[in-house]
Amino acid sequence: MSQKAKLKEQPLLDHLVELRNRLVWCVGFFSMAFMGCYFFSQEIFLFLTRPLINALDGNTSHRFIYTGLGEAFFTYIKIAFYGAFFLSCPLILHQIWRFIAPGLHKTEAKTVRPLLIASPLLFLTGAIFAYAAVLPMAWSFFVGFEVPVAQDQMAIMLEPRMTEYLSLTMVLLIAFGLSFELPILLILLAKIGLITAKSLQSKRRYAIILIFVMAAVLTPPDVVSQIALAFPLLILYEITLFLIRRMEQKQPSIQTEEQASA
Repeated sequence: MSQKAKLKEQPLLDHLVELRNRLVWCVGFFSMAFMGCYFFSQEIFLFLTRPLINALDGNTSHRFIYTGLGEAFFTYIKIAFYGAFFLSCPLILHQIWRFIAPGLHKTEAKTVRPLLIASPLLFLTGAIFAYAAVLPMAWSFFVGFEVPVAQDQMAIMLEPRMTEYLSLTMVLLIAFGLSFELPILLILLAKIGLITAKSLQSKRRYAIILIFVMAAVLTPPDVVSQIALAFPLLILYEITLFLIRRMEQKQPSIQTEEQASA
């Protein structure tokens, strides 16, 4: 092998070794987080049931059921997986940043670093908002279909399955978390030139319709929870529009600095 080929091969090997080390860190932390979350899986599940208990006005006569022998066990496995994923996300993003940062230009690094920091924070904000505000309203809507026992009719009572409750809860938490990533998506599209502040402003009415359609798809079929998702997304849209406008105003000065340094 020639000296030139060795020089080309060495950086590739270095990158592969670096990638392996980053993956080892991610897998190791995820595994430890998984074991820790499984140890506290019952407590986590009870924490997730608090919005339903609040919707039932503290009535603890209701119960969760599981209809298969392994359903409770696999429900706790899912809880451990979700918990480990949420806990590992900041570390995974940090490892991604450590891997790609050396290959980025200075201006690219200034763009990517804040987005990587903001992404998990926005997701967490969306999930907390769903847990604290949306889940109680949604569960109150569903609990409203109960029919108390009467003299001439049988009662219709809620007895949710563990796995179904966990799945619906996590769908809403993840949906709200991802929805709150809207500013990250729009800023990235603005950075690569696909959208501008002017285009976002001119298409605002279509964005409002799209946001309400998305809220209707992601939330239970009641107006309150749909508005609960649509309203913060509209606020995030306006904040993102302001940030992109500021970013465009600073762009000429950044280009001037790059030309001067070159």
